[in-house]
Amino acid sequence: MNGSTIRHVLTITEPYWAAVLIVTIGLGAYGCQDSVSISNETQVPLSSLTVTPGTFQPTFSSNTTNYQVEAPTAVASVTVTAAPQDSTTTMTINGASTAAGQARSIPLGPPGATIAIPIVLSSQTGSESTYTVTVTRLLSSDNNLSALTVTSGSLSPAFASDRLTYTADVATNVASVTVSATKSDPDAVLSGAVNAAAGSPTAQATIALNGPGTSKTISITVTAPNGDSKTYSITVERAASGNNNLSALSVTPGTLAPRFSAGTLTYTVDVAPNVTSVTVTATKADPNAVISGDVPNEGRATIPLDGPGTTTQVRIMVTAQNGNSKTYRIDVQRAAPSSDNNLSALTVTPGTLVPDFARSTTIYTVDVTTEVTEVRVAATKSDPETVMSGSVTAGTGTATGQATIPLGGPGTTTQVSITMVAPNGNAKTYTISVNRAAPSSDNNLSAMTVSAGSLDPAFAAAIPNYAVSVASGVDSLTVSATKSDPDAVMSAFGSVIAAAGTPTGNVTVPLGLGTITPIAITVTAPNGVSKTYTLAVFRAFR
Repeated sequence: MNGSTIRHVLTITEPYWAAVLIVTIGLGAYGCQDSVSISNETQVPLSSLTVTPGTFQPTFSSNTTNYQVEAPTAVASVTVTAAPQDSTTTMTINGASTAAGQARSIPLGPPGATIAIPIVLSSQTGSESTYTVTVTRLLSSDNNLSALTVTSGSLSPAFASDRLTYTADVATNVASVTVSATKSDPDAVLSGAVNAAAGSPTAQATIALNGPGTSKTISITVTAPNGDSKTYSITVERAASGNNNLSALSVTPGTLAPRFSAGTLTYTVDVAPNVTSVTVTATKADPNAVISGDVPNEGRATIPLDGPGTTTQVRIMVTAQNGNSKTYRIDVQRAAPSSDNNLSALTVTPGTLVPDFARSTTIYTVDVTTEVTEVRVAATKSDPETVMSGSVTAGTGTATGQATIPLGGPGTTTQVSITMVAPNGNAKTYTISVNRAAPSSDNNLSAMTVSAGSLDPAFAAAIPNYAVSVASGVDSLTVSATKSDPDAVMSAFGSVIAAAGTPTGNVTVPLGLGTITPIAITVTAPNGVSKTYTLAVFRAFR
C-alpha cells in the first residue's frame, strides 16, 4: 500500500467506517496483526527503519508497525535510525525528537530484558502513526571456562576453553587435589565437582582421590545464562606406590638381631633347642603392597623349624603397587641340644656338704647325728631342660628337684645319687654319702660332788674310785653327778637316777656310825657300754 492509497482510504465517507472496521478485525483474527491496518496509526508512514546491532524481524515495510529485535547479550544499547516518507513529518524516537536519518542510541536493560521503543510520526495536518520496536537483549550463551587448574598436578594438554577433556598425573602420596575453575561469563553457573552461582566468577574445590594406582574423573559443568551447558572433565591419575617396605617385623619366640629397621633386610633370631616352630608377623608400610614368600599377604605365618643345631631361613617378599619388590630374610638359628649336665645348687638338710658345693665336684659327704633318721636333698639344674634322675628327680622344664631320703641305722652310711642327663645325652652323677653317727660310747661323768666331806682324790672323769670321810654327826650323804653325754643313762642301787636326755642325777645314802658305806653310780653310754664310779664313805665313830 503506497502513500496515495493511504490518502485514498482517508476519503472514505463515514458510512463505510463500520465495514472497514469489520475488515480490520477480521484480518487481526487471522494473524495479520503486524500488517499495517487502515487506521489513523498508519496515516503517517516511515520510508525506512533500522536497529543496530541486532536481528530485525520482520523485514521493514512502511505498512508494518511492529518489529522484534534480538540484540547480542554484550550490547548495552542499540542505535535506531528512521526516516518518514514525508519530509515535513516530525518524529520522536523513544520520546526524543529525532530528525530523519538521525541515529538515536537507546540503552537496553540487562541480558534477558525486553524494552519497547516507540517511533511516533506526526504530520502537518495532525495525523499520527506509531511504530514499535521491541528489543530483547539476549541471555549469554557463553558456557566456557576461561581458566582451569589442578593443584598438585598439571593439565594435559594445556587448558583451552574449547577443549573439554584433560588428564593430570599426581604422585602416589597425593591424596587430594584442588581444582580451580574460572567462568568466561561470570553469570554462568558451575556445577558438578566445582560449584559457583551466577555472579561468582571463580570457584575451587578440594577433591579426594582414590588410592594409589587408581584414577578419578572430575567433571565440571558450565551452564550459560541461556541454559546452554557443556562439561569439562579431568581424569586424575594417581601414581602407583613404590613403597615396598615393611613397617614392622617380629618373631615369636625370639628377638631380631639387629633390631628391626625398614631398610635392613637380613636378620638372625636365636631360639632354644626345644623350639620347633616360630610365628613371624610382618606389617606392610603400604597396605596396597603385596607380601609373598614364606609369609602370606595377611602378614602372619607359623614357620616349622628344622632340627636342633640347624638354621631355617624365612623369606618375606614385599611387592609395591608399581611392581618394585624387595626381600627380607630371617635366619632362625635353633640351638644345638645343651651339653649342660651340671647342678647349680645342692643342699642336704640337716647336714653340711663336705666339701662345699661346686658344680664340677661330684662327690660329697654329710655327717649327721645318730638320732637323724632322714635327710632332705634339694638339687637345682643349671639347664632346666636337663633330666634329673636317681635319688632326686626332675623332668624337662623343671628347674629344681627335692626328695626326702630315709637313712640306714645309726653308724651306717646312706648313698644319695643324682644323675644329670643333658639334652644332648651327656650324663653326670653327683653322689652324697650321708654318714649317720653310731650311738655314743661316752659313759663318763663330767662332774661329781658330795653334800658333805670331799672326794679323795679330786674328781676326774677317768678316775672311777673315790673315798669320802664325814663327821659322826653326818647320817646321810647326797651324791650329785653330771653325765658327759646327756643321752647316757645314770643309775645307782638298781634305779635310774638320770634318764637319757637328763644331764644330772642325785642319790642320797644313809650312813652308819663308824662304818664305811659303798655307793656305786653306773653310767651306760648310748651304745650300751657301762662304767661304774664308786665312793667309799666313812662316818666317824665319835
